[in-house]
Amino acid sequence: MVIPKIGKRLKIVEQIIVVSIFAVLLTSTVTGIVVNNINQHSVRAQLCNIGVIIANSVSDSIDVFQNSTQYELEQIALVLNSFPSQEEKNKYLQKAKNSSRLYNDIKLFNSQAGFKKFRKISSENNLAVIGIKLLDGRYLAGVFNIDELKKKMFPFLGSDQRQIYILNSEDKLITSYNYNATVFNKCMKQLPKELDKDTPKIFGGRKNQPFVYLKKTNPDILIIVSTPKEITKESIEYGRTKIILSMLASAFVVLLIVGVYISYLYINVRQLFKAIIAISKGNYKRRIRLLNHIFTPYELIFLAYEFNRMANQIHKSYIKLEKNNKELKELNEFRSNMIDTVSHEFRTPLTSIQGYTSRLLRQDIKIDDETRQKSLKVIRRQAERLKRMVEDLLVIPDIEGAKLNVNLTDVNVHEVVEDSFLLVKNNEGKTLVNNVSSSISMISADRDRFEQVMINLIENGVKYADEDTPILIEAEDFDSENIKIIVKNKCNLISKDKLKTLFDKFTRLDDSTTRTTRGTGLGLFIVKGLVENMGGHIQLHSDMDWGFEAHIFMKKANIQTEKEVYNGK
Repeated sequence: MVIPKIGKRLKIVEQIIVVSIFAVLLTSTVTGIVVNNINQHSVRAQLCNIGVIIANSVSDSIDVFQNSTQYELEQIALVLNSFPSQEEKNKYLQKAKNSSRLYNDIKLFNSQAGFKKFRKISSENNLAVIGIKLLDGRYLAGVFNIDELKKKMFPFLGSDQRQIYILNSEDKLITSYNYNATVFNKCMKQLPKELDKDTPKIFGGRKNQPFVYLKKTNPDILIIVSTPKEITKESIEYGRTKIILSMLASAFVVLLIVGVYISYLYINVRQLFKAIIAISKGNYKRRIRLLNHIFTPYELIFLAYEFNRMANQIHKSYIKLEKNNKELKELNEFRSNMIDTVSHEFRTPLTSIQGYTSRLLRQDIKIDDETRQKSLKVIRRQAERLKRMVEDLLVIPDIEGAKLNVNLTDVNVHEVVEDSFLLVKNNEGKTLVNNVSSSISMISADRDRFEQVMINLIENGVKYADEDTPILIEAEDFDSENIKIIVKNKCNLISKDKLKTLFDKFTRLDDSTTRTTRGTGLGLFIVKGLVENMGGHIQLHSDMDWGFEAHIFMKKANIQTEKEVYNGK
């Protein structure tokens, strides 16, 4: 088989691997870009929301602190208003200052001007002042450190890196958390001129550094929350790392599954290739055996089934063709042997008949009665020989086709042997001995066919028996159903391999190079066929005492004895 030349091509498995890798890489890359972009927007939105939440939390903390300090100062003012003397008021004020948890100092001012002056001075010293006007017109002032305010306002932030700035109504920084001058200046530059009241708003032009402000009306302060770009970058990088690792893990799992699938697919495809190559080399017994599992494609199963069915049909056709070729070879051999047999075996009797007939027809010589009788006997004997050879040839197709008709009757073996002696050609004058008892049980056989069997076996003994040795025919009751007939003669020991072939057509003890006797080589083949068609069987034996023995087993005749007939049974 000539394989057509083709360019360098990838195998199907290699193509699947390349396509799978490109598909996974392309899909993973596109998905990674999209997911990463979505993650960035999500992180930025989340950071903005966190900034809003922190601004609200700081606002809530300021409100709680303001309400607490205002309430405590109001309670002190209420008690002071209840004391009639100044001495009692001073004692209580000292006691309230020592026990207060919110104020560092509590003072009493006679006028509003003094209170405002004190508040201004305190602000410059990082102190905050809250005042309440008493019933007598004086002002009660509570003083606390702004650093203490810072501790109370930002405890929930912990180690958060965001910056928080709290400004008063004059945009002066009151307190801060993680103060950074550069960031603070950026916030103030990007802060809108018009501010919404009591609602957190996002401002600033940088998407990775969002600012949030909350303008409160009570108290009148401004809260600014700044998210450093490092937090945004870290959050985005953290999300991006998780996305990349997830995509790599997914790609690995996909490639692993594809790899396992391809390995099974490759094994099954290799099975197809091996089966095709085996068929192309004449191995018609080869079949495809797939690794059949849930991932085996239907097309491969269908292809393997159809291929095996096709191979099975080819194998059957091949066997049938071999059988036909063998039969044709045997037929051709039979034809050749038939021609050879006819040309050799028929020539001698025909020549004899032709010669003696011509002699009898001559007018120029006078033939006496004795010579005429002798010539006619030779002609008759040769004609009978031709008849037997023709009968042997004609019975072969019936034996081979199992079409031989037999008429089974009760046959006396002793009588058939005696009649066979008269019909056997015995030119060498061999001694023929009939040791079959006349009282032996009769057999069930076709008399003419059984006689033909005996003639062939006796003539075979005459041809191959040693000189001055007899041909013996014996018979005995083998068992309750069979009679055993034995035909034997002395000759050289025959090997077991040779004995097995003697029943074949045109097989002789002497081959064409050492042939010393005439014959068609069909005698034992015909004998075996006739015996088996009559319900018996035959075996050949050879030993040192008797070089050749034919044992014939025939069924006993199913007849009533004379005693049974006499008794009316």
